[in-house]
Amino acid sequence: MLTNKNSYLNDKARQQPLQNPVSAQTHQHACRYRLQRVRQQLQQHDCAAVLLYDPVNIRYASDSSNMQVWTLHNFARYLMVFADGPVILWEFHNCEHLHAGNQQIDEIRPAINWSYFGAGNRMEEKAADWAAEIADVITQYGGGNRRLAIDKMEPEGLHLLQQLDIQTLEGHSLMEEARKVKSSEELALMLWTIDVCEHGIQRMHDEQKPGMTENQLWAWLHFENIQHGGEWIETRLLASGPRTNPWMQESSDRVMQEGEIVSFDTDLIGPYGYCADISRAWTVGHVAPNDEQRRLYATAHEQIQTNMALLKAGLSYRDFSEHAWAIPEEFHHNRYCCVVHGVGLADEFPAVAHWGKDWDSAGYDGHFEEGMVVCVESYIGAEGGSEGVKLEQQVLITRDGCKPLSRYPFETHWL
Repeated sequence: MLTNKNSYLNDKARQQPLQNPVSAQTHQHACRYRLQRVRQQLQQHDCAAVLLYDPVNIRYASDSSNMQVWTLHNFARYLMVFADGPVILWEFHNCEHLHAGNQQIDEIRPAINWSYFGAGNRMEEKAADWAAEIADVITQYGGGNRRLAIDKMEPEGLHLLQQLDIQTLEGHSLMEEARKVKSSEELALMLWTIDVCEHGIQRMHDEQKPGMTENQLWAWLHFENIQHGGEWIETRLLASGPRTNPWMQESSDRVMQEGEIVSFDTDLIGPYGYCADISRAWTVGHVAPNDEQRRLYATAHEQIQTNMALLKAGLSYRDFSEHAWAIPEEFHHNRYCCVVHGVGLADEFPAVAHWGKDWDSAGYDGHFEEGMVVCVESYIGAEGGSEGVKLEQQVLITRDGCKPLSRYPFETHWL
């Protein structure tokens, strides 16, 4: 049996919870920076305010969270940030106490939930009450500017606001642009989440053995995330053996067999709400890979390393895509959905398309900026092949290149 020779944790440390290195001051500086980024976007787009329903955007602007996954599909809390005015949170029933001491929020009001779940056959009445309050707040704090950006909204709400002389604008792109560049304090919060995630990866590595189900292995990542104050995992992308090809199959009750490939993609939302998006692959039982597994792994590793070497501030998305590692024809059909994508509190803008038909149909241009964090992606598996390998590295864009933020080793002894 092989061991992970490059492991950075000794046997005892792997079983012990980590200590959070982030100071309260660092956390507060990150929060103030994020709010400033939102207000800069509002000023650039001549908007009085932005109305946010996406809980990740609410977290970014106000550092407030409450039932994050539940509020992704229940419109029970919302936030308004003014370009030159207060930050107002409309919160779920009797939850004001959750935000005691939060310096980002100026006022908390009870939310009006006018979805069918919240209002039933009183939807029209509740929506009218909601729109009247939003319009009143814009009148009070907007300084005569009635342009309101909104990140997501049911069409009925837009119609009601427009009837009250509120000019509504698409606000999702505004928030993605705000979230794009990270401060040094934000990076400290993200690095703590990555530490927690890698602690979980190492726990999976150590616990993994033939006869386990995929779900039993995946549960260790959840365990380490939750015990360190993390929040949720956005997907369940772990597969073994024949379920690794094609990719995107989520963990199951399949029993893993010795010698098979097991690949995973963490998509982990950890402490402070930041994302650690890392992919690795092993053999079940950590036995020596066969020649085909080595070839798949070496090919995926080459794609990751080649594309990392290209990244730097000032490079256009188009130029990066055009000069990125060329996927061999046998693996092209099963290619990953993008070459790189941004990451922060979750997967974020941009998602850079592969060159060729993908770029022609879905590509868009822009430039990598210093302080952006992106994930470099690879999936290598032949169409109709028996197995595949998924690798991904989270990196910081600098003026001189990119810097890996993940320390968890690749299986370099396979290469």
